[in-house]
Amino acid sequence: MTAGGTGMAPGEGDGHDRDGRQDKGGVRAALAGLTTRGRSFLAAGVAAAVCSYVLGQADLLRVGLLLAALPLVCVAVVYRTRYRVAGSRRLSPARVPAGSEARVHLRVDNVSRLPTGLLMLQDRVPYVLGPRPRFVLDRVEPGGRREVSYRVRSDLRGRYPLGPLQLRLNDPFGMCELTRSFSAYDTLTVVPRVEPLPLVRFTGEAMGYGDGRHRSLALAGEDDVIPRGYRHGDDLRRVHWRSTARYGELMVRREEQPQRASCTVLLDTRRIAHQGSGPDSAFEWAVSGAASAAVHLLERGYGVRLLTDTGTSVPGPDSGGGFTGSGHDSADTAGLMLDTLAVVDHSEEAGLARAYEALRGGNEGLLVAFLGDLDEEQARMVGRMRHRTGTAVAFVLDGAAWSRGGWAADPRGPQERLRLLRESGWTALPVSPGTTLAQLWQQADAQGGARADVGPRLAGGGMTGGWA
Repeated sequence: MTAGGTGMAPGEGDGHDRDGRQDKGGVRAALAGLTTRGRSFLAAGVAAAVCSYVLGQADLLRVGLLLAALPLVCVAVVYRTRYRVAGSRRLSPARVPAGSEARVHLRVDNVSRLPTGLLMLQDRVPYVLGPRPRFVLDRVEPGGRREVSYRVRSDLRGRYPLGPLQLRLNDPFGMCELTRSFSAYDTLTVVPRVEPLPLVRFTGEAMGYGDGRHRSLALAGEDDVIPRGYRHGDDLRRVHWRSTARYGELMVRREEQPQRASCTVLLDTRRIAHQGSGPDSAFEWAVSGAASAAVHLLERGYGVRLLTDTGTSVPGPDSGGGFTGSGHDSADTAGLMLDTLAVVDHSEEAGLARAYEALRGGNEGLLVAFLGDLDEEQARMVGRMRHRTGTAVAFVLDGAAWSRGGWAADPRGPQERLRLLRESGWTALPVSPGTTLAQLWQQADAQGGARADVGPRLAGGGMTGGWA
């Protein structure tokens, strides 16, 4: 970029701004940069010139010309100044949990053969991240650089733009001040807080928590082969001719069918289901709980998908039926889910019908739901979801307990909804303010283990219906 009477060049897409162009406004923009002091001098000079004409005082005219000329000369000096500098910004880290700090590193390089004067550097940040940072940079020698940093912090989830970076140039007398901006932005992603969860053993798992996840349904063998239709790109050496003759189409061997425990994390985002707002609201607790559960289960080797009441799932149906999270991509999947939860907001859905339809595939393995207030109809619909999953646990937020100045619900209502869910086979736990997910996680495991003997054995998700 070029500073001082010239505009900042657009960024090249790599976080840097280089090689500026002259402002279209030209001199008009420079004159608009006059400070209060400069405008005062100019007005005083014009007034003195008028008085000298009226009073016939030649000496007063010379004073007026001097007062008026000084700010104009400063405008010309600042306008003609050519500083070729490059600026960059680096976030460390670019994704932070709510309530944590990130550090922003700014770097300014003088890429010209002339030294710069005094530079005032400022970065534009949203108000929720803190005050706008400002720095004064001393003279930068040719080829030199200056590095500064500042911290940002937000208690609210979201994606926040940082930038553009701005340089303010002024003359030694403070008559003129020009601001030139870089064009590159960076984005800070504030994700929900992730709470560490205890390593509980789900009832009926094969070899302890996190073990025994990958088993073969069929071993490679001529008699035990499970054929499937030929797909473009399949190796022709895997063509199973006996099955091809039987089905009348090209079939290939599917020697091994790995089985991995799967989990769906259901988040109720309905506006009518949550009371209050802000970082301590029930909705934020539910979002943080969904993030904690998803990350925890991904780390344990589960294939996880995130589902909302709108029927939208992450990673989505194009990725193995919506479930992903094998060892090599669990970190990427966790990042994708956290980025999605960073910007999730209330929906205008009236019910959970779309989420119910998304679970029509049958055995979904483990289902962990974070639900807001439920009426009787929605509670019965959630109860029917249990029959389409293996094991199901629900954390139900009590709107009356979480609301601040909102409507007072019938205290018998939440208990009745919990009873309906438990009768349908759910492990349903109420969530009140101040309760941590880690405590509820252990309670859910204890409640499920106490009734493990009556839980049906499941063949799909590698788990049994121990939570009820």
